[in-house]
Amino acid sequence: MTLITKKSLADMLIKYINRQIDLASLVSWSEDAMREADFENSSFEIIRDIVARIGIADVKEFGLTWDDCYEYLHKLGYNVKVELMEA
Repeated sequence: MTLITKKSLADMLIKYINRQIDLASLVSWSEDAMREADFENSSFEIIRDIVARIGIADVKEFGLTWDDCYEYLHKLGYNVKVELMEA
């Protein structure tokens, strides 16, 4: 059984923000996590709530915005800093 921690959840959000995975992949990961994974005990409610919210992000009425990602990462204990690099 997989253990979802604050760090592993933050890593998935960063992969999404950096376009290493698409929304469908993030949602699928979240749905699998809700069914099959365990959540870190010390942060159970925060992790569960964020994972559950990501799980419905493919529904138009809910979506997943940059502000959502920023808020989730902050709740997980991370400060977000954006850097612009020339392509």
